[in-house]
Amino acid sequence: MTPAPDQTLPALTLFSVVIPARDEEASLPATLRALHAEFTREGIPHELIVVDDGSTDGTWAILEGLQGDIPTLAPVRNPGPHGFGRAIVRGFDRIRGDAVVIVMADASDSPADAVRYWRLLNAGYECVFGSRFVRGGQVVDYPRVKLFVNRLANLFIRVLFAVPLNDTTNAFKAYRRGVIEGCRPYLAPHFNLTVEIPLKAIARGYTWTVTPISWQNRKHGIAKLKIKEMGSRYFFICMYVWLEKYFSRGDYRKKNSL
Repeated sequence: MTPAPDQTLPALTLFSVVIPARDEEASLPATLRALHAEFTREGIPHELIVVDDGSTDGTWAILEGLQGDIPTLAPVRNPGPHGFGRAIVRGFDRIRGDAVVIVMADASDSPADAVRYWRLLNAGYECVFGSRFVRGGQVVDYPRVKLFVNRLANLFIRVLFAVPLNDTTNAFKAYRRGVIEGCRPYLAPHFNLTVEIPLKAIARGYTWTVTPISWQNRKHGIAKLKIKEMGSRYFFICMYVWLEKYFSRGDYRKKNSL
């Protein structure tokens, strides 16, 4: 069972979107315009924090040019060291909102799902975890090898932590700011941050829920995740949080939340 929502949590006032980007000049315009249009249509106050993580293409120039059309866009640069996880943490350091959602730059995540995240956070949850593999979820053009590895990795995590969560490795999740601050410091410098944050949040006692989401493969550029490089890194982070969950005697449990 997932924890019940906390009806005493304050209403949220600003949704921060953190988007790590490395060589995403072709994908970012459509991604950012779609997010801004959806949030504006739904009346959600927001900011779009795009972290240029050492791009060698025209990503930064594209971001500067888009600021005129998207007033909520606030691009920043990660001067290094680089890495997917490091870029996200740099984005966390810059947010002004009281809630945050991590969104991929390649337009694989649905803005409508991000709106659903916002509403669930406002309903009293501290974390919202999207799943592509529950009833109502959808994947489009998922590479077969990656899908097979994904399902094995998520099964391992589900059994190891005994939680009803089957898409932990997906980066597209949302949190109240109290969770982000309460789970620091972050150890994972790469894609393994996508499992460090939700597993820490669960281990430390924050409320959470799962909602179905859709995902579609990128139309431009190349995927940055390299499966052969990430296995040991995911395993390390999982075991690190597992040790905290079962042996820390509650030393890191949440004290309060925002």
